[in-house]
Amino acid sequence: MDVPSGSVMRTWWATVRTVDVGEYVAYVEETGVAEYHRTAGNLGAALVSRDLGDGTSEVRTVSFWRSRADIAAFAGADIETARYYPEDDRFLLTRPETVDHFDVH
Repeated sequence: MDVPSGSVMRTWWATVRTVDVGEYVAYVEETGVAEYHRTAGNLGAALVSRDLGDGTSEVRTVSFWRSRADIAAFAGADIETARYYPEDDRFLLTRPETVDHFDVH
């Protein structure tokens, strides 16, 4: 993925039971990641996971945006607040309230 300098990377993470990773990843692909791609200004996204070795796994989204204004079209005016979907609570062991943003150089 070729991401231009001046764009913004947005990351979110949470933990789920390792046995639920496949189902949760599919759910996030159908909801959040699909909505990223439908939002003007999205430059791409990735969904990754890793087994933490204790029966839990971390799931993380990484998305790239032209600008913070474009992120607001997806996330709302307070772009620092994490956005959740109806079935997330069925899977999540943690539910971070915020996301992180990084300037791409």
